[in-house]
Amino acid sequence: MLKKIIVSNKQMYRHMSDFVTQYNENHIPTTPFQKLLLSVGSATVSLFDPQRADMIATMGETTGTCALKYMRDKMITNPEGNEILQYINNIYCRLQPRINTSTVDLDKLKCMPENTLGYAYFQFLNHNKVTPDSRGSVQFIDDVQLAYVMQRYREVHDLFHTVLGMPTNMLGEVTVKWIEAFQTKLPMTLSGGLFGAIRLKPKQRKQYVQHYLPWAIQTGLNSNFMLNIYFEKRWEQPIEELHKELNIKPLEIVDLK
Repeated sequence: MLKKIIVSNKQMYRHMSDFVTQYNENHIPTTPFQKLLLSVGSATVSLFDPQRADMIATMGETTGTCALKYMRDKMITNPEGNEILQYINNIYCRLQPRINTSTVDLDKLKCMPENTLGYAYFQFLNHNKVTPDSRGSVQFIDDVQLAYVMQRYREVHDLFHTVLGMPTNMLGEVTVKWIEAFQTKLPMTLSGGLFGAIRLKPKQRKQYVQHYLPWAIQTGLNSNFMLNIYFEKRWEQPIEELHKELNIKPLEIVDLK
């Protein structure tokens, strides 16, 4: 009986980890002036080299305090979002859901019905040759609660791509950034949408202006807050049903190289 309880608890908390411990190991305290220097430097590097994920992450952390408070409050006031935060009686629990290869059973997702979120997420990762382990740890956010919100945002970014049906090429990334900008208010997402579009190829730019950007703006303004979705408990949900719940009408993808 005890063995069954232990196994059950392991399954229940498989998708969680001690974020606070990881945060304490990686946190780098900085003064407001240091944050300003980091934000300016990271923004400059990101503008000239958008492949520098570390600089984009630093920019997000050093410029996103107000937006992160907005995101946190949106989650706290939503039952499912609040469950993700593990915010109980004004106290944040040590265990929060995480998305990486040690918490998500990708082999299980691969075997799910093709119309489910779990299968779609596995296919997205496999097709684009990306891994949920690619998201770095938060370093420059001094509030552990807001740090977790940023970490959560990073770890569900690929799920946003999955739900929105967007590829990982520049056109897909810029489109997702616009939707994230409306949803999260993070300055980093807005700059990604604005300056990322400059790097689009001529054919992509035409499609972007005619179809992708209008769809992204409409979706960003009208869709429900995606960070309130406890994705780990939704793997078996038909993705079409999730689209209706989030008020998202998928855009028919045009394959552009």
